[in-house]
Amino acid sequence: MITVLPRLGLSAISAAVLAAVALPSTALAEQANIEKEKQVFEKIEVTARKRTESLFETPTAITSIGAGDIDKANISNLDDIGKFVPNLNITRYGVGNAAHASVFIRGIGLQDHVITTDPGVGVYVDGVYLGRQMGSNLSLPNIERVEVLRGPQGTLYGRNTLGGAVNVITKQPGAEEVARIEAKIGSRGRLATDLYTSQALTDTLSFSASASYKERDGVGKAVNLANPEKEIGEEQEYSGRLAVRWQATNDLVISAAFDGVENESGQSPYTIELTAPLDPNDPFNGDFSLLDASMLPDNPDDLATTVAGIESTDYSGWGGSITADWQASDVYSVKFIASKRSSEYTGGLDDDAVALNLSEFPEEGGADQYSFELQLNGTYDSWDFVSGLYYFNEDGFTSSGPFVFSPWNTPNGLLNDGQTASFGGYGYFDINQETDAYAAYINASFDVTELLSIGGGLRYSEDKKEADALFPSFGTRKYVSADFDEVTWDVNASYQLTRDINVYAQVQKGYQSGGFPPRPFGEPDQFAAFEETKAINYEVGFKGQVHDNVSMMVAAFVTDYTDLALPFNDPTAGGGFVTIVENAGESKAQGIELETTIAITDDFSVRSSIGYLDSEITHVDEGVIGIGKGDAPALTPRWTVMVAPSYFHDLEHGATIAVNASYSYRSDMQGQSVTRASEYIDSRELLGFNISYTNAEGDMEVTLYGENVLNEVYDVGRLQQSGFVGVMRSNDRSEFGIKFKKEFWLD
Repeated sequence: MITVLPRLGLSAISAAVLAAVALPSTALAEQANIEKEKQVFEKIEVTARKRTESLFETPTAITSIGAGDIDKANISNLDDIGKFVPNLNITRYGVGNAAHASVFIRGIGLQDHVITTDPGVGVYVDGVYLGRQMGSNLSLPNIERVEVLRGPQGTLYGRNTLGGAVNVITKQPGAEEVARIEAKIGSRGRLATDLYTSQALTDTLSFSASASYKERDGVGKAVNLANPEKEIGEEQEYSGRLAVRWQATNDLVISAAFDGVENESGQSPYTIELTAPLDPNDPFNGDFSLLDASMLPDNPDDLATTVAGIESTDYSGWGGSITADWQASDVYSVKFIASKRSSEYTGGLDDDAVALNLSEFPEEGGADQYSFELQLNGTYDSWDFVSGLYYFNEDGFTSSGPFVFSPWNTPNGLLNDGQTASFGGYGYFDINQETDAYAAYINASFDVTELLSIGGGLRYSEDKKEADALFPSFGTRKYVSADFDEVTWDVNASYQLTRDINVYAQVQKGYQSGGFPPRPFGEPDQFAAFEETKAINYEVGFKGQVHDNVSMMVAAFVTDYTDLALPFNDPTAGGGFVTIVENAGESKAQGIELETTIAITDDFSVRSSIGYLDSEITHVDEGVIGIGKGDAPALTPRWTVMVAPSYFHDLEHGATIAVNASYSYRSDMQGQSVTRASEYIDSRELLGFNISYTNAEGDMEVTLYGENVLNEVYDVGRLQQSGFVGVMRSNDRSEFGIKFKKEFWLD
């Protein structure tokens, strides 16, 4: 282990931390309360395969992060989850909006947010799919657990889970009779509060309700605006959730939930670095050559734009769902889920980041979706199965304007040197899409013996998409439509070596739906469908308690991707910043993931993980611009490391002191799927701590916390443009403060 550290490029401090714990490991055990937290190896149950089963018996690579671990690691949103799971990276670039989350698992994901692009990793809340990346950076108060499934999930989850899936499971009404208040105050103007209650109204009816608020000051200012709406990086969000559970009969449970969020924040920190032009004959290099490093603010977190309103972003969303669980017989059960969600956002970027009107794109968008899923499930003797029918509809839009992209669209039809532009005036575009998705699936497992189980699944998916777009070069609106369908499958086998140790092997096929390119600025012919991407994943794993004091999960995998939809950005294509998507490639990902928990003593344990990923594009068709064989997929670090030691000390009067620390490392990566020095993103490492005092009654806790204690500032995205690279900077700066939690047990 220690001999590997120099290859990882870790600092001396990090190497010392890792050497001290001696073994990489990850968060497996959620502890219910302080008295129980020392039971490191209590059984963890997951529902990743739409059935309740032990984490160690599930024949797939999955990490389960429970409420206790979320609290100890100071995890507040989905973006933070990406720091603690092997081969998982969550970043954001889209329109500078803090609500945007681009989830990448094992080298697969998509950072674009425009309505015609689908994510490569699916995000679910209580079984309901979130169709958009905008709004996926969920706040995580009152969460039961987060399950991260790695690898294609084409059978049970279907389309757009090519890299994997993230399941967010909320606390259910009636699980506990409690009222709880939490508050946080910290540096950088941090204020947060969370109210939660779960109560039984009658023997058959219970409810839970929560309300949350958080805010934090920004890290920079819009220095050329007289009255900026927000500071750069400022955060403000309200959210809430109401859930009701009705035990209608002994065999029928009906649940309903409603949630909403309102986020008004500053633009994510953004700056540029000057580079050589991609093409010396580029027609707008003359304008962008006006850029000079002296025009940039001294503080790279400041923004020099003169476009009012582009410094602020907002997001609002709401959703509702109804779930009915009916135990029809001793063998069969029926489950029905219906949902409706709606969201809207505004944002935008001043791409050139200076006072010149060269490239400014204010943007807004929204989406409405609803879905229905009907499951017939069964358990009988040595077999069980999950089957279902699924329907999903989404109707959404993205629009931008008035935008400036010199020299095509400029204020008053003038270039910066006073000459008339050939496409004078401000620019505007909009793009709309409606999707109908249908699926039927079945997944089953069979116990051949007490030790050997085999399983498999099959799913048929069909997508129908209709889109239209109007861009400055089109002349008239263009309408397109396309249908996509695919059969996905998986087979697996698991064997119990001992009572506590299981091994498994599986082969999975997944796919990501085809679609339409997000920014066909050049000409109408660029607005044409690309086909779906397919993947075959081969994986073997080992899970279990290998020693009285050590539990471990290991997964080794090889994944082949074909018809890879390669997005590439070409500022030289004419008409604007063109994003083209073509099924022009193949890629291979191979790696290993190790997660362990070590109970060094009754009071001291270490959870950690390490992921290694060797991923590269193995074939690119002729004519694809910028991307070549051997290039690495975008936003994919080769190494991911997490270490989280925990120590508990009981005081004489019954109170407890808990000390938790966390370390997260992501190695260097590329901003796009191209090996280009200007888009190289350096490695980063984050340290945090959490020191808690819990009273003897266990109903009050006071915590001193620190996040990113060394104030590491790192890039989360880099995108080459003409003569400069746009750099999205991190916003999770150092923060120190106090958290207070008080519980009132109602039973």
